[in-house]
Amino acid sequence: MTTGGPPPAENPDGAAPADAGIPGGAALADAENPGGPAPAGIPGGRHFEPDLRRMTRIHLRPIASPMPLGFFAVAIASVLVGCFQLGLLPQDSGRAVALAVLPAFVLQLLVAVLAFGARDVLAATLMACFSGLWLASALVLVLRPAGGGRVLGVLYAVFAVFALMMASVAGRKRALWLVLCAAVPRFAVAALAGLTETAWAGVLSGSLGLLLALVAAYTAFALMLEDMRGVRVLPIGRSGPAQHAVEGDLAVQLRDIERQAGVRRTL
Repeated sequence: MTTGGPPPAENPDGAAPADAGIPGGAALADAENPGGPAPAGIPGGRHFEPDLRRMTRIHLRPIASPMPLGFFAVAIASVLVGCFQLGLLPQDSGRAVALAVLPAFVLQLLVAVLAFGARDVLAATLMACFSGLWLASALVLVLRPAGGGRVLGVLYAVFAVFALMMASVAGRKRALWLVLCAAVPRFAVAALAGLTETAWAGVLSGSLGLLLALVAAYTAFALMLEDMRGVRVLPIGRSGPAQHAVEGDLAVQLRDIERQAGVRRTL
C-alpha cells in the first residue's frame, strides 16, 4: 500500500478521471503545494490532506493458484507413508521413506506462503500445518529417537482436533472440506497407532492414508483443470462466498479489502 504522489493532471474537458468509480481508485490528492501561496495558518506552506482515502492506492498482484501443488504434495506423501504402514514397503526402508517425504515439507511451506499472500487464511493454515507434520514425521523416521512414535502420536492427535475445527468452518469450500474430512480420521487413527503401537491401528492408518491421497489427488486435478480451462470441469462443490470468489466480478473481490490483514493497521 503506497500513499502520496504527484498531483493529478488537469482535465479541461470536465470528463471523469479514468479510475473514477473503481474501489480504492480515487485520484491522488496534493501532498504539497510548491507552486502556490502558503495556506494560512500552516508553517512553511505545507498542505495536509485530512482525508487520506484520496491519497491511497492498494496494489493487488494476481498469482497462479498454489492449491493443486499443495494437494498433490499431500497425496504423494500420504501414499508413501501409507504403503510403509501397510507393509507394502520393506520395514527397513523407513529412512528412505522419510527422505522421499521431506520434499513435501518444502513444497507445502511454499504453498502456505503463497496462500497467505492470496488472502486465503484457511488454505494457508492447512498447508502450513501439513508442512510441519511431514517435517516432524521425516525427522523421527530418520533419527529414530527414543519415544518418537508416542510423540508423533500426540502430534497427530492434536492435528486431528485442529483439522476438525478447520472442517467446521470450511463447509463452503467443498474441496478443502473433503480433504479435511479425510484427514481427520486418518490422523486420529495414526495417533492411536503411535500411542498404543498396535499393528491393526497402523494398518488402518495406512489404509486411511491412501484414502486421503485419493481425495487430495482428485481435488488437485479438478482445481488444475478449472484453472487451465477457465471453467469448471469436475465437480468441486463450491457454494456461497467460495463460489462468488470464482464467478463474481472485480467489485466482489475488492469488497471490504480495507479491513483485511496487510491493509488494516493490526492483525
